[in-house]
This record gives sequence, C-alpha cells and structure tokens, in this order.
Amino acid sequence: MSMFEDRVAINDVLARYADAVNQRDAATWGATWDEEGDWFLFGPDPVKGREAIVAAWSEAMAGFPFVVMYVSQGAVAIEGDTASGRSYSSEVARTADGKKLRVYGCYEDRYRKRDGAWGFSYRRFSILHSEEY
Repeated sequence: MSMFEDRVAINDVLARYADAVNQRDAATWGATWDEEGDWFLFGPDPVKGREAIVAAWSEAMAGFPFVVMYVSQGAVAIEGDTASGRSYSSEVARTADGKKLRVYGCYEDRYRKRDGAWGFSYRRFSILHSEEY
C-alpha cells in the first residue's frame, strides 16, 4: 500500500466510525477498532480491547436517543504499520432525559494496520466546547 493509499484508508476508518455513530451500528463502529485498541472517553483509564470498547459504546449510546456526528481529519503521520494524528468532531445530541447538546471535540488518534487493514489502536477524546441549546 502506498503512502497515499494508507492516508485514504485511514480517512475511511474515520468516516466509517462517524457514519456508524449516526446509524447506531455497533458492528460497523466496532470494525473501525484494532482488536487491541484503547479508548479514553471521559475517564483516566482506557477501555481496553475491541469487545469491551463496543460494549462501552453501546451502553453510552443508550443514553442518547438522537445523535449526529460530523468529523474532520486533522494531521496524520504514518510510520510503517502505525500512524498517529488528530481528528475533530462536532456533535448534536439529545439525551434520554431530553437535554439538547452541541459538543465540539478533538481526538488524539493512533492507528494500526493489521492484515492490511487500518483501525484505531488508541483514541482519547477532549471536549473543546459544549453547550445546551
């Protein structure tokens, strides 16, 4: 795979991740993760491994009957079968108790290419701004 093809594949991982959030598709969302991934959402400790990550995501999504996520790929540095970078998100959501939220955030991302396919090996989310509307 060329450097260009790797960049396109990494961008595709991010696009499939956001689309799966918007479609509430746990299987597709989970497939964007490396099997040994680490996900830092709001706590100091990561959720470890694809199976646990998907379970935590499914539980979190239960609290949001409506969510739309938009993403933008930031810088990406590729070194062989690993890569690192940033991505940005803008989300509009409604919570189970009726709150309407806008959340803007930044992900610190790491990727791993396993068996020719890229996936997230690490994601750490930071809220840049949030508001109720």
